[in-house]
Amino acid sequence: MTTIAFIGLGVMGGPMAANLVTAGFTVTGYNRSPEKVERLVAAGGRGAGSVTEAVAGADVVITMLPDSPDVRAVILGDDGVDGVLAAAAAGTVVVDMSTIRPDVARELAAAGAERGVPVLDAPVSGGEQGAVDATLSIMAGGDESAFNQVLPVLEALGSTVVHMGPAGAGQTVKAANQLIVAGTLELVAEALVFLDAHGVDRERAVTVLGGGLAGSAVLDRKGPAMLARDFAPGFRVDLHHKDLGIVTAAAREAGVVVPAGALVAQLMASLRAQGHGSLDHSALLLLVEQLSRPRP
Repeated sequence: MTTIAFIGLGVMGGPMAANLVTAGFTVTGYNRSPEKVERLVAAGGRGAGSVTEAVAGADVVITMLPDSPDVRAVILGDDGVDGVLAAAAAGTVVVDMSTIRPDVARELAAAGAERGVPVLDAPVSGGEQGAVDATLSIMAGGDESAFNQVLPVLEALGSTVVHMGPAGAGQTVKAANQLIVAGTLELVAEALVFLDAHGVDRERAVTVLGGGLAGSAVLDRKGPAMLARDFAPGFRVDLHHKDLGIVTAAAREAGVVVPAGALVAQLMASLRAQGHGSLDHSALLLLVEQLSRPRP
């Protein structure tokens, strides 16, 4: 399979589609913003003016979109506009790499099965840099034979690619990932404010913490930017707020408690309510600083 339709060429999707071109695949991209399609064309891909045009003749269709309603609309169709399933030939494999609700992933897989078009949920972790470097961690759910068919495509996008189980399993693992990342970010923010309050050199502290049991990919990647107060978005507060809503809803559905997750979801919501939704999620530091600041 060498022909790929890529729908959603944003912060993550743009570099991912470009990496597929570099890997030798024929990639046709579609995005509502034409300038993003033009970037893919400049990188050696092809452009399309609609979902239907992008999907025509594709062996694999990849979607990388913001939220569950967007993915549902693009794959199933919306307001009289044909979606991916209507345009795809039987046997085409659809891979949704967005982060959406597990129940929606299962719904889309069932709809695809009715048309002979396997739909996999394969969300990613690694942020914008992982997308650029093709080092994403990819967690896939859905039909295993379809997963094996598209494995060479996924391996061109990530360094860790694992089939997690049936439809929705990939999104469930991604929800767990977002729970861990948000909780760790909050603790890093609290630790930095704590260190600062005691007059400790925070850069040296982050170095030594990173070499011990407290070390993590979150501390390594986000710690320096937090120290520099650089909150340019790699992964926006708005998106992590959405993802934590997925976590809390899925936990409630399963009858499990996530008390720390519920707390950090509220903190992320507060940060967003204060107008910081467009900042990187490491801006949780701003909220901890605000909560720790003595009243005048």
